[in-house]
Parts: sequence; C-alpha cells; structure tokens
Amino acid sequence: MTATTAPAAQRPRSLNDVKGWFPSLDQVLFDRFLMRQERLGQRGDLLEMGAYMGKSAIFTAAYLRSDETFTVCDLFDADAPDEKNAAEARKSYSTLTRTAFEQNYLAFYDELPHVIQAPTSVVPEHVDADTCRFIHVDASHLYEHVAGDIGTARTALVPGGLVVLDDFRSEHTPGVAAAAWEAVFTRGLRPVCLSTQKLYGTWDNPEPLQDELLADEEWRKGMHTSVQEIAGHRVLRFSGKPANPAAPKSRYAHEPRESVAPAPGPRPAATAPVPAARRPVTVRSIAADVLPPVLTRAIRRRRR
Repeated sequence: MTATTAPAAQRPRSLNDVKGWFPSLDQVLFDRFLMRQERLGQRGDLLEMGAYMGKSAIFTAAYLRSDETFTVCDLFDADAPDEKNAAEARKSYSTLTRTAFEQNYLAFYDELPHVIQAPTSVVPEHVDADTCRFIHVDASHLYEHVAGDIGTARTALVPGGLVVLDDFRSEHTPGVAAAAWEAVFTRGLRPVCLSTQKLYGTWDNPEPLQDELLADEEWRKGMHTSVQEIAGHRVLRFSGKPANPAAPKSRYAHEPRESVAPAPGPRPAATAPVPAARRPVTVRSIAADVLPPVLTRAIRRRRR
C-alpha cells in the first residue's frame, strides 16, 4: 500500500523531522525493551494505539520481524465517536491527517503497517488475544477511552509482553493518570519503570527486567536512575536526556535542506559621529588657556 508522495519541502530527512513527542529517553527505553525481546526470542506482533504523525511508529517498526504484524490505530481525520472525543481532536490534533502519517512512514519503509482508521475501541476486532509482545498506548486522553485501551492491551499481550502508557503524569491529561494508576491498583498492572512521559508495565513479574536495567551501568549513562516503592512493589524511575539510539534512515536523508535567506531588516538610523573625548576641566587647564605664557611658565617653575 502506498500514499501520495509528499512535496520535497515536507519530506522528513530524519526521524527528528517528523512532528511528535518522542524524546530520546523514551527512544532509549523502547530500544532496550524491544532488543531484549529480540535477544530472548520472544515472539509476537506490535501494536500502537494513537499514532499522530508517525514518529514513534516509525521508530518501533524497525524492530518488526518479517513474520510479524505491526498494527497502528488512529482516528486521523475521521469523525470521532462522541462529542468529547471530537472536541479533544479539534483542540490537539486539528492538523492530523492519515495522508500526512502515511507520507512520513513511507519515507522510511516500503510498505505501510496495518492501519486502522477508527476509534481504538475497534482494535479487538482486528487484533486477536495473546498475539502482541509490545503495545504503545498514546490515543485519547479521556479516562473512559484510556481505561478501554488498557483493557485491550491486557487481552492482546502475550505472557511477558510490555505495555507503554503515554502522558500518565502530564498536567493536562488527568484522565490518563486516573486510568493508569487504577490499572496498577485494581487491574494487576505491574510498573517496570517510569520515564518523564511514559509508564512501562507488564501483567507478569517485572523484577527480572528491573534487575537487568539496574545491573547495566553502561546503558544507564546519561540518565538519572532512582528506585521507588509503590504499594509494596519496586518501580524504577529514569530521567535525563541520553544520546538517541540509532534511528531508521529516511530515503530522503541525502536531499539538501531548503534554506531560506533571512529577510533584510530595516536600515539602521544614521548616527552622528561620536565627538572626541574632551579634556577634563581643571584649574591648571584654565590657567594655561587664559594666562600669558610668561606667567604660565613661571608658575610651572615655581611648582617644580
């Protein structure tokens, strides 16, 4: 499946050119967890609920195996299922279109993922239970929708699979926080770690994974690590701005960026020449200016 080619000025030359919120800290964590699944031979599909312009989806797709499926679900520019969701879309995602997502994604890959343009409530109709090893939830910020997405993730994950909940602590997304911590306290979700923006969790035992993260001091360079305890369970917290891991390469990376010369500013106003510094006025200078030379020389000899 292909999409219309984007104009040259809109082609992403790198992942950083794709609009979205996916800081280096979370890129490092995604890389760590997905590479661990690769190392351990853990099988399963990938799922992202809420894609925006595709930044995290492009990054995640680099870890997809040939026999696996990557499913992306987003409303994009379709009608929302209810007025609250529609209001949220108008406020936060007014420029989002499916075409923009597809053009960004196809700048890095030859084929699109399995795209569902619909509310995330339909995901169980497309993704079977016990089929996914890694799920990123970053769709609606409304409590009811997020709680439903967490339920979908729990059903879809294979044993040992990971779910990532975005915006679990942002001040403008209290609905996500409510749904996330409700899942921890009443629905069996076990946090593995927290980043500035995301909660990484599992419905299995997180301790072996946490032990690996704490033991790898080299990997933790560039980030601050603290160990918290929540309701008797250990939770790791990471912060900082570590170096980005290797990102997928855009097919347009070689294209020069268009540079726009800055418009000339207003001509500076003409300024008068700065007068030479004047000699300080003293009694001696006044005498030199008004007395006859003979008296001036006499006064100087007398002072010497």
